[in-house]
Amino acid sequence: MEHPIDDIDKKILQLLQHNARMPISQISKEVNMSQPSVKERILKLEDKQIINGYTTELSLKNLSRGMTTFILLKTEHCQEFVDFCDKAMEVTDLYRISGEYNYLIKVQTASVEELAEFQDSLVKLGPSKSHISLKNILEHRIIL
Repeated sequence: MEHPIDDIDKKILQLLQHNARMPISQISKEVNMSQPSVKERILKLEDKQIINGYTTELSLKNLSRGMTTFILLKTEHCQEFVDFCDKAMEVTDLYRISGEYNYLIKVQTASVEELAEFQDSLVKLGPSKSHISLKNILEHRIIL
């Protein structure tokens, strides 16, 4: 039977969530363990697929894609829609959801005009509702 993660694993995960590039030497100081022990724990967390990868967080505002919109879409053309979203650079997240609409899309655009162009391309796939984000309050929240 697989053992759940312990408090040291949780602390390592917290540190990596705050800074995925934190050196093993710094993590070992923070958790009061040897570097080889910390490295072994990280490898085990990766093997268990608790850690699935390491990413770079980009400033979408500084990349001229700072306008966030959530779009609900109802479609019967599911695979065509998923393929469309996979190719659309504006789409950063796509969720299959329950309820009246079957998809929730998060898109990042530079302007309302760019958003309108994107929405125009969705019309053929089904009805949608858009919700423009006025302010980002919480994102990439640390979960541990």
